[in-house]
Amino acid sequence: MSFNKRGKLWIVAAASGTGKTSLVNALLAQKPSLRLSISHTTRTPRANEVDGRDYHFINLDQFNSMVEERAFLEHAMVFGNGYGTSKAAVNSELDNGHDVLLEIDWQGARQVRQHLPDVSDIFILPPSKAALSQRLHGRGTDTEEVIQRRLSESVVELSHWHEFKYGIINDQFDQALADLIAIVSGDGQAFLSQRPELKAFSQTLLAD
Repeated sequence: MSFNKRGKLWIVAAASGTGKTSLVNALLAQKPSLRLSISHTTRTPRANEVDGRDYHFINLDQFNSMVEERAFLEHAMVFGNGYGTSKAAVNSELDNGHDVLLEIDWQGARQVRQHLPDVSDIFILPPSKAALSQRLHGRGTDTEEVIQRRLSESVVELSHWHEFKYGIINDQFDQALADLIAIVSGDGQAFLSQRPELKAFSQTLLAD
């Protein structure tokens, strides 16, 4: 009789426009054994999104029912839309020995830590606020009003970077990806969030 070793849970979080999703997709391509948790959301699918692949798209009543049933490991309302991570789905993957990655925000990370304190979490920082604005405009998926709201919210999001065990800066994509791979491969000592140079950088970033 054999028993699977329980998998490891990872969180990757960032402010909108930091390039988190692109980095996560590239990470998954390099580390196929890592399973991405598919979140539930009430927002409308974008043109290239597929239900069950990008998100589980549900309506607000379904979302509220899952909240009442405590079916989410974490959940939040973001820009008027509900997002949540299925507790059962994540635990099933972990119990079967699979490493799981959650691509969520800092609020969700706080909730997950309460349920699963041994989680390992990574925060991705942009090289500057100007770069963040440029990337949000470059996506071409949001109105100017939404972009400005996301930029305002990013100040709050960025201020929580220090709550995460690891921190990396997405200035050059290939380097940020290499850093991310190193962390999930067990070689993350150089990327601990409390390192002096990252603290100094974050102070400059938030002061801009």
